[in-house]
Amino acid sequence: MATTTDERPLFIVLLGPPGAGKGTQAKRLAEALGLPHISTGDIFREHLKKQTPLGRLAQQYMDRGALVPDEVTIEMVRERLSRDDARRGAILDGFPRTLAQAEAFAAMLAERGARLIVPYIRVPEEVLVERLSGRWICRAHGHIFHEKYNPPKQPGVCDYDGSELYQREDDKPETIQHRIRVYEEETAPLIEYYRNQGVLVEIDGNRPMDEVTWALIDAVQDALNQKSTASEDA
Repeated sequence: MATTTDERPLFIVLLGPPGAGKGTQAKRLAEALGLPHISTGDIFREHLKKQTPLGRLAQQYMDRGALVPDEVTIEMVRERLSRDDARRGAILDGFPRTLAQAEAFAAMLAERGARLIVPYIRVPEEVLVERLSGRWICRAHGHIFHEKYNPPKQPGVCDYDGSELYQREDDKPETIQHRIRVYEEETAPLIEYYRNQGVLVEIDGNRPMDEVTWALIDAVQDALNQKSTASEDA
């Protein structure tokens, strides 16, 4: 995609409820923009694998299905963003999730003079439930399949590595409604926070995956062009 001459780091935060497709779209955006895709899930898994103090603390909350405390998540993300591959920016999936995290992230961006764009992927609740309840994940490498939209060639087996497919506990029907409620209570306020900052871009996520991807790319390009024009006018 075309880029502006603005050399400041670019960070893109994808917002949307569970099942909105943030992970998939974040990977596609990362490829299109040449930026790393950074998810809190990946960060947590790395800390858990290395058994860092932050990782052990986070595990206690994750095992209960609770949100990891803001201060733990913030420090994990701060360390990840300090690495060389994120010097030009990153696509963030799963962070920030609370206003406290958003404010801490704003301070990180200010230190680097970075730009921020926040696409918000909107999807009706009934569609979210259908998407999540049919999702199955590869145990070896995390490849995602869906009973209806992206079924494996052989039931219960990953197309890519032959490993077992399993359903996450929080993708089971009885827990999906709870996940959506938690999102609404904890994360939805970020929508207004970023809308008030003028960096929120709403995207209709209730359409084919490729259409959502192109809508995101177009929205990011439009936002970059507007920021570039505003900077030149200033």
